[in-house]
Amino acid sequence: MSKVIQIENFEAEELDIYARTREIQLLNRHEPEKGIFIAESPRVIERALDAGCEPLSFLAEKRHLEGEEKKLIERCGEIPVYTAELSVLTKITGYQLTRGMLCAMRRPIGRTAITVCKGARRLVVLENVVNPTNVGAIFRSAAALGMDGILLTPDCSDPLYRRAIRVSMGTVFQIPWAYFEKGEAWTSTLHKMDFKIAAMALSKDAIAVDDSRLLSEERLAVVLGTEGDGLAESTLSHCDYQVCIPMAHGVDSLNVAAASAVAFWALKNF
Repeated sequence: MSKVIQIENFEAEELDIYARTREIQLLNRHEPEKGIFIAESPRVIERALDAGCEPLSFLAEKRHLEGEEKKLIERCGEIPVYTAELSVLTKITGYQLTRGMLCAMRRPIGRTAITVCKGARRLVVLENVVNPTNVGAIFRSAAALGMDGILLTPDCSDPLYRRAIRVSMGTVFQIPWAYFEKGEAWTSTLHKMDFKIAAMALSKDAIAVDDSRLLSEERLAVVLGTEGDGLAESTLSHCDYQVCIPMAHGVDSLNVAAASAVAFWALKNF
């Protein structure tokens, strides 16, 4: 049975991991096996547990130690459960968005890009997407609309940042994902795995996202670029298609997260 520990002071060291440890410190690039992430809300925590993530501790309001939350705690064995009054917990940035519960968890062992590619028909590639809100939203759309996996270039925001996890509604634990290696010629990697590559780009040569040529491809990777600059020219030159979403009223583009949802719907494989 978990041990419930009452926290009276916001400065208590037990709250450090939730309130004062920066994302880059949690990631622990030098010792990735010791990396930690924070899951927020019972639904997200449940999805992380279902994916096999190892819980380290909980933080919750007293009133959230019963009901569905209690079942989650009981799943986790003898890990500490820290609790405090709401007046203490609301000093933690964003706490009121968490629906009453946080859980510190060990980062899972990362997959390789090749592993994610195997057996997939529809992949998402994120090139230098640095906003964690957009990363989380793209994951949610990818999971909901039938994408089989997500691959990220090394400079992308971490899908296990708190905000990305929260915005994804925990789908970062449901859809396979991996980073390409730094310096990897990832377009070549995808081509070797028999994927055609469709780059979402504003180009006079771009075809519409619902073009029959795209729909007929057995294995297709949809590439989305950074907010603002879009995809690198070197990336575009190695893609098989340049693809756009037809627009009205003189609007030239959508936010990358919104564009991803439209593209995934048009190219879904279910």
